[in-house]
Amino acid sequence: MDLTPTEQRNKKTLGIDSLGIPEILRLINAEDQIVATAVAAELPKIAKAVARIVQRLSNGGRLFYIGAGTSGRLGVLDASECPPTFGVSANLVRGLIAGGKKAVMQSVEGAEDRPEDGARDLRKIRLSKLDSVVGIAASGTTPYVLGAIAFAKKRGALTVGIAANRRSPLASSAQIAITPQVGPEILAGSTRLKAGTSQKMVLNMLSTAVMVRLGHAYDNLMIDMGEANEKLRERATWILKEASAKDVSAVTRALRQSGHELRLALIMLKSGVSKKQARRILRESRGNLRKALGE
Repeated sequence: MDLTPTEQRNKKTLGIDSLGIPEILRLINAEDQIVATAVAAELPKIAKAVARIVQRLSNGGRLFYIGAGTSGRLGVLDASECPPTFGVSANLVRGLIAGGKKAVMQSVEGAEDRPEDGARDLRKIRLSKLDSVVGIAASGTTPYVLGAIAFAKKRGALTVGIAANRRSPLASSAQIAITPQVGPEILAGSTRLKAGTSQKMVLNMLSTAVMVRLGHAYDNLMIDMGEANEKLRERATWILKEASAKDVSAVTRALRQSGHELRLALIMLKSGVSKKQARRILRESRGNLRKALGE
C-alpha cells in the first residue's frame, strides 16, 4: 500500500507509548516546530493566493473554505472570525464542511467520501466566476473537496488547495497549491496535529492578509471590529485611543457621536470634524482610511 505522507509512520515517535509525560510532550513540541518552517516555504504561493482573492473580492466576489473533518472545521473557524474581527458580512467569507453543521461538532461518517456533495454545496450557494474556493484536505485526496474544486473550476472561480501532500490530486487540480511539507504525524494519520496546525496557520495568513489589503485595518489595529460585548467595547475605546493619541474622554465622546463607527470616530478625532463631514471625507476617499486622514 502506497501511503501518503500524512498516513506514514513517524520514525522519531516510535515507542511514544512507553515514554513518560515530559518525554511525550517534548516529542510533540519538537515536531510542532517543523510546521512554521514548512509554512514559510509556501509563502510565495500564499502571497499569490492573497493577491488573486483580493482582486476577486474587490470586484464583488466571495471567499469559500471547503473541507471535511478537522480541515472543514478549521475553515469554518477562520470564516466565522471574519465578521467580528473585520466588520464584514457573514456572507463574504464562509466555511463549508462535509456533512453540514452537524459535522462541526461531531463526526459524520462517510460525508467526505462523496465528491458530488462538494459540488452540490457550492451549487447551493450559487458559486460564480468572481468567487474564490479554498479546498482544505491534509492528504489532498478527500473526494468531497476534489468534487468541490472540480465544480468551482467549471464555474470559472479561483481554486486554491491546501494540503500536506505535494503529490496529491488536490495539489494538481487547484490553480494555486499551498502544500506545507510537515511530514508524518506524531500518531500516524492523526492529521489534526501537524497538518492541522499548518492549515490553521495558512488560513490565518490568507484571511488576515486579504482583509488588511482590503482596508479593514488601520496600522495594526482592527478598525472595523464589532462591539458585541463589554470586552470588545473596551477594546474599541483602546483602539481609538492608540490610533488618535487622544484621551479617553475625547474617544468616548467621538464614539458616541459617530454611532460607534470606529472609522468615522477616528476621522473626527484626528481631523476635528463632525460626523457628517467625516462620512463625506470617507466617501470621497472611497473608504480608504489612510487617504481620508491625509496620510
